[in-house]
Amino acid sequence: MADIVAVIPARSGSKGVVDKNIKILAGRPLLAYSIAAAQLAINIQRTIVSTDSEHYASIAREYGAEVPFLRPVEISGDASSDYEFIKHALDWMKENEGYQPEYLVHLRPTTPLREPSYIDTAIEQMKHDDGATALRSVHEMSESTYKTFEIEIGFLKCVCTGSWDIEAVGRARQEYKKTYEGNGYVDIIKSSYVLKNCQIHGDRVIAYVTPRIFEADTPEDFDYLEYQVARNPMLVKRLFG
Repeated sequence: MADIVAVIPARSGSKGVVDKNIKILAGRPLLAYSIAAAQLAINIQRTIVSTDSEHYASIAREYGAEVPFLRPVEISGDASSDYEFIKHALDWMKENEGYQPEYLVHLRPTTPLREPSYIDTAIEQMKHDDGATALRSVHEMSESTYKTFEIEIGFLKCVCTGSWDIEAVGRARQEYKKTYEGNGYVDIIKSSYVLKNCQIHGDRVIAYVTPRIFEADTPEDFDYLEYQVARNPMLVKRLFG
């Protein structure tokens, strides 16, 4: 059985963009991009889509993914966590197929423009670090968190120091530590850790730094992704042939 399985979450209840996970981008449903990247990754042996929708399932199968189950509605809402769908997928495989993969590769449909080679490199890095509890992709933030503010009672307050004196964040950008934000390029989850600890990432998470990547959450995001595809048509050609 497959030791490394891609799992792509695609619930149907998006409110910001209706049916976001199957919205058309450059002629193909958004979900198809993550399926294609998983299928081109050399280290992934199986690609499963976790969805609560038979319509979404039909589209996923059309692009070559497996949809061996429908995700229960109670773990498919706005407040549902990644842990819930990951645990459900692992339990289903154990109960219905008698096995569990060593790793799950979590690919979010809302991050469509991936280079499959980055997925393979991430998997290799995870496989060679026995002490890691998971891997998460990140990219460098354009502005260090040390230079950011929150607003409290109408006034600016430094996020990192909690100080109301904001002069300290006015120094040159190069004087601050680089900070990073998680993105949806690729996360790798160790099945044994999830089942033992009831969480998916843990406290020894490999930082996998990727190029900056754009996610689709609003109609304007899709407009920008269309622009990116137009600028780099070879990426789509590599994904879909």
